[in-house]
Amino acid sequence: MRTQDSATTPTAIAVTAPETTPGARTVGVGTGRTAAPSGAESDAGAGRTTTRDASASGSPAGTATPARTPVSDPRARGTLLAGLGVVAFSLTFPSTVWGLESFGPWSLVAVRSTLAALVAGVFLLVGRVPLPERRHWAGLAVVGGGVVVGFPLLTSLALQTSTTSHAAVVVGLLPLTTAAFAALRTGRRPSRTFWIAAVSGAVVVLGFTLGESGGSLSTGDLYLFGALLVCAAGYTEGGRLAGLMPGWQVIGWALILCLPLMLAASAVALSLEPVRLTAHGVVGLLWVALGSTFFGLYVWYRGMAAIGIPKASQLQLAQPLLTLVWSVTLLGETLSPAAPAAAVAVLVCIAVTQRSKS
Repeated sequence: MRTQDSATTPTAIAVTAPETTPGARTVGVGTGRTAAPSGAESDAGAGRTTTRDASASGSPAGTATPARTPVSDPRARGTLLAGLGVVAFSLTFPSTVWGLESFGPWSLVAVRSTLAALVAGVFLLVGRVPLPERRHWAGLAVVGGGVVVGFPLLTSLALQTSTTSHAAVVVGLLPLTTAAFAALRTGRRPSRTFWIAAVSGAVVVLGFTLGESGGSLSTGDLYLFGALLVCAAGYTEGGRLAGLMPGWQVIGWALILCLPLMLAASAVALSLEPVRLTAHGVVGLLWVALGSTFFGLYVWYRGMAAIGIPKASQLQLAQPLLTLVWSVTLLGETLSPAAPAAAVAVLVCIAVTQRSKS
């Protein structure tokens, strides 16, 4: 009696085959295939198994997924975006000094805000972004009053009598002030380790910048401390709103909200303050309008939404040191030998705040 080859004769009887992947289901031998979830496919006729990458095919839960890389980690992206914002902000004071070569302080602030608002308006129109909900307008007014009008105006007035190194005291204290505002506004309480590192970083930056300026107080200090308070409020409210809408829309709508006031202020200030256009003045104006006000705040608020306001604020501990580097490079100021030691101390404080619980 000759044994018949069962592989050549189709049969309707379902036979259970070993599963090749979790959750695989078996069909009749006559079909010649074993169905599996997206990620594996067995071809009985050809005697081979083809496996597709689950991540590429959008496989459901239950299949193996590749480990996340630092680039795909939202917190890593948030830290990178907030860091880009800090770099953009670190150029604000030197650019403001350049801008003051061509414009008065009131004209510079009004024109920079107007230019930034026009750019933001184009993006909002092209994207057909709907108006924010009514409940968000109060927060947007705080953002506009703090980072669009208040901080630029007060620091511009201060930089008429203060050097960029002295003005860096504001930025050195800003992370701690922003973290305090965020704790009051959002109710989140960072850990004791966070506060110790934040205060330590602020003390290092404060001591360094005061040492750079000779330890004396200038007539612009009241402007600087006022700028510190309004900017911390604007950062906190903007970071909260960035969790509800994209970061570029937060600063975009804040700029649009201030546009009528800034248009009127531009007309008045330009008629009263002398304008002497220079290459430095134009470059400084363009940077504070497009680099600091629009791009810088866009990436900054996106970063804050991803990693939280307290941790993002501590990245600004590096901003005064970056500002001093730009001051040496762009303005010709001299840098103290203590700068490298201060930079290392600040970076240690930043690392502690980023790893602490918030």
